[in-house]
Amino acid sequence: MVALLEAAAHPDYPADIALVISNRADAGGLDRARDMGAPALVVPSRGRTREDFEAELSAVLAREGIEILALAGFMRVLTPGFVAAWEGRMINIHPSLLPSFPGLDTHARALAGGVRLHGCTVHLVSAGVDEGPILAQAAVPVQMHDTEESLAARVLEQEHRLYPAALAWLAAGRVRVRDGRAYVAAADARGRLVNPLPAGAAVSTQAPRD
Repeated sequence: MVALLEAAAHPDYPADIALVISNRADAGGLDRARDMGAPALVVPSRGRTREDFEAELSAVLAREGIEILALAGFMRVLTPGFVAAWEGRMINIHPSLLPSFPGLDTHARALAGGVRLHGCTVHLVSAGVDEGPILAQAAVPVQMHDTEESLAARVLEQEHRLYPAALAWLAAGRVRVRDGRAYVAAADARGRLVNPLPAGAAVSTQAPRD
């Protein structure tokens, strides 16, 4: 969220962060957003049905004229009806290279699986959890002595680079979806994002140390 607010502060960024919403009153991001000059409010979900919660959420979004939803640490599963209403206008970031490791505990699962590359994915939200069309990805090498915490920290650096860029493409009308795949018009010569890491940085060949 902070990365998006910082990016949107630049005058040439194609989106304004018009509102920050949390379903939890104790979310630290609310005060952080207000400190950065963004309106922030709570739409509580505890003790309510998903339909009641989403009805109030939809009313707030309509009242404020919101056009795009960017989920950031929002850990609730939205109903198919809500998702359908925001089709093509709601994005999320996930800490793995989807379709690998959807759901929770992605860094621990990547280490347990012995993968050489891990990373993050920005995707359009669909009714399935972490199943929407992939918009952008960034990869980091998995080092021999990585812990869950060290790997998560490197992935987070890429999340902070990738999410503002992906939101900007969507806000600028550059995202296209065809046959279930998302593309970014004129992002590069192939029409899609490439790994933003330096050449060769996404290859891990480190040998074990004695």
